[in-house]
Amino acid sequence: MQASEMMARVDAIVEEHGNQQSSIISILQGIQKEYRYLPEEALNYLAEKMDISASKIYGIATFYENFSLEPKGKHIIKICDGTACHIRKSQPILDALRKELNLPEGRITTDDLLITVEMVSCLGACSLAPVVNVDGVVYAKMTPNKTQELVRKIKEGTFGEDD
Repeated sequence: MQASEMMARVDAIVEEHGNQQSSIISILQGIQKEYRYLPEEALNYLAEKMDISASKIYGIATFYENFSLEPKGKHIIKICDGTACHIRKSQPILDALRKELNLPEGRITTDDLLITVEMVSCLGACSLAPVVNVDGVVYAKMTPNKTQELVRKIKEGTFGEDD
């Protein structure tokens, strides 16, 4: 993507939410929705456009866990590691996903930006543990095999057809 295209898109997002500093979180959410992360170029341009220091913009972007400065995949898989899920073996699910996706320790997104895997503290579905959330849909009583099957469907482009 060219810088001019990105600037035009950021301009549109700012216009949609308003050019006030009180709108900065909404603007950052809009940028992240557009790119699935907060590109450095977009943040620097936003700082200049809104006459806010880049360090303040980065401070906000890094304070909130929901914002990402790294590209995320088209599909987000969240594995719950809350107490109930942890006790019911959520770690083997993560291990199986890393193996299936060839994700080394420390990496969360596949090279093709298709899938991002995140371990989260709680998904609020303890009675269904262990749970996995794929693109906002909760899957209950998951196993490594069931989770790998979801990944295969994503790779094949058949995910969501009968899930």
